[in-house]
Amino acid sequence: MRSRLTSAAAACGLMLALTGCDAGVPKHQTPLGFAIKREMDLKGMTPADPIVIRIFKEESKLEVWKRTKSGRYAELKSYDICRWSGELGPKQREGDKQAPEGFYHVTPALMNPNSSYHLSFNLGYPNAFDQAYGRTGAHLMVHGDCLSAGCYAMQDGQIEEIYALAREAFRGGQQSFQVQAYPFRMSPENLARHRGNPNAAFWANLKEGNDHFEVTGVAPRVGVCDRRYVFDASNPNLDPNAPCPELDVPEAIRTAVAAKQQRDAQAVKVAIARLDAGGGALPAQAGVQVAHTGDANAPAGGNPASAGAGTTLMSRIPAFRLPGLGGRQQPAPAASPVATSLTAQATGYTASVDAMPVEDPFAVFDMFVTIDARTLPKAVAGARGSYEDAAGTR
Repeated sequence: MRSRLTSAAAACGLMLALTGCDAGVPKHQTPLGFAIKREMDLKGMTPADPIVIRIFKEESKLEVWKRTKSGRYAELKSYDICRWSGELGPKQREGDKQAPEGFYHVTPALMNPNSSYHLSFNLGYPNAFDQAYGRTGAHLMVHGDCLSAGCYAMQDGQIEEIYALAREAFRGGQQSFQVQAYPFRMSPENLARHRGNPNAAFWANLKEGNDHFEVTGVAPRVGVCDRRYVFDASNPNLDPNAPCPELDVPEAIRTAVAAKQQRDAQAVKVAIARLDAGGGALPAQAGVQVAHTGDANAPAGGNPASAGAGTTLMSRIPAFRLPGLGGRQQPAPAASPVATSLTAQATGYTASVDAMPVEDPFAVFDMFVTIDARTLPKAVAGARGSYEDAAGTR
C-alpha cells in the first residue's frame, strides 16, 4: 500500500513538473503549457514576441499569430470560437447583440483578470471608424464561459492560454496587439458567395487590411479617413470624417497589394461564373446554421455602415455531447485551410499549424492534463446578465 501511495505521489509530481500546473496560481497568471511553448520553438518564436489575433466569424475561428525570427508573422494556433451571436456584419448599436467586425487594438489596460466570464479582454469598440458612423455600445469582449450576446466567447481553457500569450507579449514590450475581426476568410469563393450582402462594400474595405497583412507579413498600420479604413499610410492626424489626403504608403507595399487585389478580383469573377453555372450558391460553412434574411440578389456595394442584413448565424454552440448533458452533437472539425497567401519561402513553414506534432508525446499529455470542469458547457445560459453591462465586469 505504501509503495502504491509513493508511486501515485511521484506521478502527481511528474505531472506538475511537466505542465507547470499550480493550484495556487491565479487564472490570469496561468503559465504557458509545454505544447504551446514547443510549437513556438518549432516556428522560431518566443513567448515575448508580439502577437496579432485574427477572428473569422463564419468559420468560428480565432487565430493567434506571432512574430518569428524573420520579422514576419506566422500562425501559432487556431482556436474554435465557442459562441458568437448575431449576423455576419458589423455591430451597429447598443443592445443589437452583434459581435464587432473591424480592426481593434488591445492595450494592457483592456485586459480584465477579474472578469465575470473567467478572463476577458476588451476589443476597444467603438473605434474611430465605428464612431464616424455613430455606432454605440461598450464592453465588447473576447472572454471565457462559452456564453455570448454580442461578444466572442471561448472555453475557459482557451481564454487562459490566449490571455497568457497576450500577457507574455506585453511583458516582452508590445504596447498593444491588433485584433482583426472578419466576417469570414477573405477568399475569392467567400467574396463571391456574399457579393449580394448589403455589407459587401464594408467587407471589401476589411479585405484591404487583410491583403496588407498577407503581403507584408506584419500587422498593418491602421488609420481612418473619409469614414473608411486605410492601411500602412504614414500620414499623421487623419480625420475619420474628412476626405482622405493623398496617402503616403510605401511604394513596395502599394504595388504588392495592388497585384494581389488584381489576382483576387479575377478569382472572384471565376468563382461567380462557377456559382452561376451551377445555378446556386456555394454551400454554407459546415456545422453552421444559416438563415438568409436579406435579398440575395441585392446589388453589391452599399454603405459600409449598413447593418448586416444577409447571412444570419444563430446560436452556434460547438459543444460535444456528454452523458447526462443536453446539446447537439458537434461533428469533428475538418482540417482548416491555410489562412494566408504568404509563401513557404517567406515563412519557412508549409504544414498546417492546427496539426499537433505526433512525435511529441508530451504535447498530447499537456492537452489532457489541462482539461477541467470549467471547459464544460454551462447548463443555464440565462443566469448571467446583459453582456453590455455598464459596470464592465466581464
